[in-house]
Amino acid sequence: MSALRITVITPACNAAATIADTIASVLAQSHHDVQLIIIDDGSTDDTAAVAARFVDPRIAVIRQPNAGVAAARNRGMAEADGDAQLFLDADDWLAPDALARLSATLQTAPEAVAAVGPYARVYPDGAVRPAAYRPPAAPCDLLPRLIVQNRFANGGHVLVRRGAALDAGNFRAGIVYGEDWEFFIRLALHGRFAFVPARQPLLFVRVRAEGAYRRRAADPVAFHPAMAAIFGNPDLLRRFGPARLAALRRRAEAENAWIVGRELVRQGRA
Repeated sequence: MSALRITVITPACNAAATIADTIASVLAQSHHDVQLIIIDDGSTDDTAAVAARFVDPRIAVIRQPNAGVAAARNRGMAEADGDAQLFLDADDWLAPDALARLSATLQTAPEAVAAVGPYARVYPDGAVRPAAYRPPAAPCDLLPRLIVQNRFANGGHVLVRRGAALDAGNFRAGIVYGEDWEFFIRLALHGRFAFVPARQPLLFVRVRAEGAYRRRAADPVAFHPAMAAIFGNPDLLRRFGPARLAALRRRAEAENAWIVGRELVRQGRA
């Protein structure tokens, strides 16, 4: 079985402080057939200069006017030539064997559209806290659960087959919060997800005291564009029917309300 060629797509906007760790983690992968596409999305800091310090033919840096993370990922997808794609944020990093483990999982599950692995959050005080991870023994249909709740930290621990990504379509540029959730729901319409069996984290997610996630997760209005796109998708209506889809929406709305409340409490605003 030949190794998969993997394209890592990293949108970066004013990420000069963190992107070196991200790039270094990709270049250190035990899986060597890797293409790293960095989309400098209108940075006004030294993001491009930091990326340019890494001289490696596997890296491509594309600069564009600021268009948002969804548009940046779409640009990376258009430039990608790998068999599979991983969306790695510019402030996160991968374990050295992350791509090898994800690739092996995807190759042993030909029916799966993507492979998922465990991740950990890294806090400003240096604490590393692995997220709960209970991998199913076989590839499974995540769609009903994914509609209710985004099951992923972000795209950095999800390896997506290129053909499945093309079938799902681009990220929706009009959604600035939950755009990855909406994309993965469309992806789940096309097949099952396989899970890396071991529990050692593949992805390390940097938790920032101040950031877009904290601001948006505490704002109920921020959820509206993603929810409108998800529950306005006619493919979901055909899959579940109006009654069940309405029930799933109520559960998703309750989950969103819980997230808002949790963030307000964490931020001392409730």
